[in-house]
Amino acid sequence: MPDLLIELFSEEIPARMQPKAREDLKKLITDGVVEAGLTYASAGAFSTPRRLTLTVEGLTANSPTLREERKGPRTDAPEKAIEGFLRSTGLTMDQLEARDDKKGQVYFAVIEKPGRPATEIVAEVLEKTIRNFPWPKSMRWGEGNLRWVRPLNSILAILTDEAGATVVPLDVDGIKAGDTTRGHRFMAPDLLQVSGYESYAKQLKAAKVMLDPNERAEAIDHDAAQMAFAKGWEVVPDKGLLAEVSGLVEWPVTLMGEIDGEFLDLPPEVLQTSMKEHQKFFSVKNPKTGRIEGFVTVANRETADHGATILAGNQKVLSARLSDAKFFWENDLRTVQAHGLEGMGAGLDAVTFHNKLGSQGDRIRRIENLAREIAPLVGAKPDLAAEAARVAKSDLRSEMVYEFPELQGVMGRYYAQKAGLSDAVADACRDHYAPLGPSDDVPSEPVSVAVALADKIDTLTGFWAIDEKPTGSKDPFALRRAALGVIRLVLANGLRLSLQSVFAKGNPEADTADLMSFFHDRLKVHLRDAGIRHDVIDAVLAMPGSDDLTLVVKRAEALSDFFKTDDGENLIQGFKRANNILTQAEEKDGVEYSFGADPKFAETDEEKALFAALDAAEAKIAPAMQAEDFAAAMSAMADLRAPIDAFFEAVQINADNPILRRNRLNLLSRIRQICLDVADLTKIEG
Repeated sequence: MPDLLIELFSEEIPARMQPKAREDLKKLITDGVVEAGLTYASAGAFSTPRRLTLTVEGLTANSPTLREERKGPRTDAPEKAIEGFLRSTGLTMDQLEARDDKKGQVYFAVIEKPGRPATEIVAEVLEKTIRNFPWPKSMRWGEGNLRWVRPLNSILAILTDEAGATVVPLDVDGIKAGDTTRGHRFMAPDLLQVSGYESYAKQLKAAKVMLDPNERAEAIDHDAAQMAFAKGWEVVPDKGLLAEVSGLVEWPVTLMGEIDGEFLDLPPEVLQTSMKEHQKFFSVKNPKTGRIEGFVTVANRETADHGATILAGNQKVLSARLSDAKFFWENDLRTVQAHGLEGMGAGLDAVTFHNKLGSQGDRIRRIENLAREIAPLVGAKPDLAAEAARVAKSDLRSEMVYEFPELQGVMGRYYAQKAGLSDAVADACRDHYAPLGPSDDVPSEPVSVAVALADKIDTLTGFWAIDEKPTGSKDPFALRRAALGVIRLVLANGLRLSLQSVFAKGNPEADTADLMSFFHDRLKVHLRDAGIRHDVIDAVLAMPGSDDLTLVVKRAEALSDFFKTDDGENLIQGFKRANNILTQAEEKDGVEYSFGADPKFAETDEEKALFAALDAAEAKIAPAMQAEDFAAAMSAMADLRAPIDAFFEAVQINADNPILRRNRLNLLSRIRQICLDVADLTKIEG
């Protein structure tokens, strides 16, 4: 079985596009050859800034010959029907076979598709892949019509077996497939002739090209850590930047420099953001001072001076960038000192938040009022929460945040400290946006929690009031993210509050019931990731107090744990049996069997035992639910399993005696009601 090697060699591919391009190349080629009848053992995709590479091992040499029989119209069918059948099969009349069928003679077509060699199939699939490759952006160059992310220079496509390597016969707009590639652009630009993946990878490594992006990332990470360690420093981890930089170089050469002393007093986040966004530098921290004092840059070549010239050039550009950042920082501090943090944010009245919801200034005043209302519910002082809400977004008017929007909130904390505001207010400026994503830390300080909730709930109730809700996959205002943020704030801090009441205070015009339903959907997603079944959540949400998310989750966790036990699984079956029998009887008789079960009419020991078990369970469940001791309530429910099972085994519900029948149906009603006091078990599947 031959092995396939493909390399699409081009000008530099943007780093952000490379991971998806690797996967797209692998999927399009492997799916294409399989659809054409070939099979393969394994496949791997790689990329550098100048090449996409795919290796496929154990490819079959030919596709199999296929024989297909198709049943057509009767032999006496109208001529047009027969002609249509011939067109669909590609056969002529003399190639059809007439065979006896139940309703007379019928035409059959026997179609044979001979197998094809892998070279022919690969050529066809590869050309289609190149011409239809799903780049986010592509370009044309020269006089051809071919589109690629950057000009495509060459195609390497070979099939290798025991006999040697065979070039796939392919010509795409004048670019013919061959068995050659090139090494590093500067250090080894000559042609390399390859005979298979092993020689390809080996020759590229010798020509200063690391093919595997993971290998490049590991080399950068290791070398940077070693350089920093030698000075007693440490590299600030940044997986996203590491992945990006590894896509910018074919032969990573790690260099470390020091930041000029005049910039060391800048906030570390400013240094990190400026170096990362503008120059793709890694930040290096001095643990002794806690400051960012160095940087790591990655060059794409080795030099005779061991990178000294490259490092000097980068240092010069970095100083210019940090000079800008220092200018912004000092200007912002002058504004804060002259006008205070509220003064910095005064211009937000002129910034539109939404044409139906007013300016950013209007929004800040709404958040302030709502934070004052929420504060007592989360253990914060109302005046302090209101003060934090007033200044939390002031940094949006700062020059630093204008230059680096990702620093909003972070800079607000620094400016609040410089303005002499309390730590609680300063922390709220930084934390009120959190959590933005599922992996973000959740604020825990009461003032920060109050403002973070007010910020998100104002957004949600505002857009609900103007009927701008998420639809399908569209969520332009990130309302799902805001709702998940509220859920995480409530649950992580164990808050006990009625969300619908808070929604009403956020915006009286919002449909709070509909918004609560939206929250329940988000909560289901959140709890599903925690391993709680959706039907368990539905059973709990049907109970009173479903806008108290902490209560809902406590109930759901207890019920979920209960159903993981044998008692839980069996009890739900007993409940469903009781509920089904009772529902059918009530529909048939036109009455409700909801009271009056009397133990004096119990005939069997099993019936008497169930009365006693229900009395005992009821005595335990009611106070346990009142005390929110859901584990105790579930334990009491578990005690019902055996008597309910025994009752159904020994007792006939629909007895001939109407008094016994009515009493037993009322007994089933007690089973149903006691279980429903814990959760709506009718929602449980299975």
